[in-house]
Amino acid sequence: MRKTKILLAIYSMILLSAQPIYAGNFILTSPQLVPGNGFSREQVLNGFGCKGGNISPELHWSGEPAQTRSFGVTIYDPDAPTGSGWWHWLVVNIPATTHSLAPDSGNPDRKLLPGSSLQTRTDFGKPGYGGPCPPTGDTPHHYVVTTWALDTEKLPVAPDSSGAMVGFFLHQHLLAKAEIILQYGR
Repeated sequence: MRKTKILLAIYSMILLSAQPIYAGNFILTSPQLVPGNGFSREQVLNGFGCKGGNISPELHWSGEPAQTRSFGVTIYDPDAPTGSGWWHWLVVNIPATTHSLAPDSGNPDRKLLPGSSLQTRTDFGKPGYGGPCPPTGDTPHHYVVTTWALDTEKLPVAPDSSGAMVGFFLHQHLLAKAEIILQYGR
């Protein structure tokens, strides 16, 4: 019986040490992205039949774990009719001293991202922000905007890495994440 309790205690410690640390006070905010309000025309894609500004939103985060060495930011639509969702924006290697992204940081031509930050390929086929534009008549889609606190300064990805590859490494190095979930339809 005593041996079973010791083994159970050891097993529990191993399981707990393998889990990410979710900081209850890690928060993500945006003046443009308010749950219940959806996206403004400024953030909507300009293409695929949508006529928006395609400007990435301003984002702010705080309360990350002390051991954070970098951040990632993603926008993902799990409802896209692809069988695998749709990656709208992927940014990694954001320095740990950074706690916000300016509006239109997702435009590669503007070069507004801090330091060693790297945008990777979205499901639009290239790096950079691509706003929401679900098919006309679909039920409104959910968009998950996430800031990832990571335990490494640099993920082993390149600008042409897929969303699935980036997502794999984000999960492998996750300390905590903060999310805003919105809906948008047309």
